[in-house]
Amino acid sequence: MWHGEQLDLEAYLARLGYQGERVPTLETSRALHRAHVLSVRWDNLDSYLYRSVSLDLADLQAKLVHRGRGGYCYEHVTLYAAALERLGFRFTAVSGRVQMGAEKILPATHAMLLVDIDGRRWLSDVGFGSSPLAPIELVDGNEVTIEGRPFLLRRTEITPGADGWALHEPDGRGGWLVRHNFTENPQYPVDYELGNHFIATSGHSPFNRRPFLQRIRPDRTDQLDGLTWTTTSATAAAAGAGPDETRVVEPNELPKLLWDTFGVELSQKEAELVVQRVEQDQQRDG
Repeated sequence: MWHGEQLDLEAYLARLGYQGERVPTLETSRALHRAHVLSVRWDNLDSYLYRSVSLDLADLQAKLVHRGRGGYCYEHVTLYAAALERLGFRFTAVSGRVQMGAEKILPATHAMLLVDIDGRRWLSDVGFGSSPLAPIELVDGNEVTIEGRPFLLRRTEITPGADGWALHEPDGRGGWLVRHNFTENPQYPVDYELGNHFIATSGHSPFNRRPFLQRIRPDRTDQLDGLTWTTTSATAAAAGAGPDETRVVEPNELPKLLWDTFGVELSQKEAELVVQRVEQDQQRDG
């Protein structure tokens, strides 16, 4: 279903720097999940620049594997699903609603996988940007700390009449904030195509209005939101605190920043287009 047979597995694993086992075990799942999150960036540049994002596996391999670019959740999860399928894992794709403190019902536009291993089910959320660095077992009340970053998973009513799961992170006040919620309703590539179309093209989408990138490392997370670049230490993230450092950059600084800090390599054409588009946005909004 996820075209794992078409995946260049050697190239994908080399992109991740992964040299571990290739059998469908929990240890493999943990190691592969961590390698993917640390190696493949979260960026919305195609939706921002072109309002067009392909989920065709050949296009994803060319972009995320061979060109060293990043993508957003639908791209990450489609590529990752192909790898898990190729390695013999059993899993279900699901969609979630990113909340981050919002109380209203938001569209289910976040892609994730639920991986089944030895009778247990694990949330593998590789496409959030500041994603957990390991899968989280689907157990109500499961509170885990992954490399210094706490998470809490609860089973709850997430929309009227619909039970599901809510993944929480610290809210900075000693409590918990819902990061996103989801049901276990299976999703298929055609469902992701629909959500992807909305995110890439809709005037209501937050991800085609400004550049947005995230890179998580074991000790810190860097985020670019428009021209605002923030760095948050793992210690601050664990407490739900704000960024340790905030800087505003100029449009012409973006190509170098994207490579030096985020590890996103742009072609000359893309670099020029990013600068031009952001400058146009400044003039329009100024």
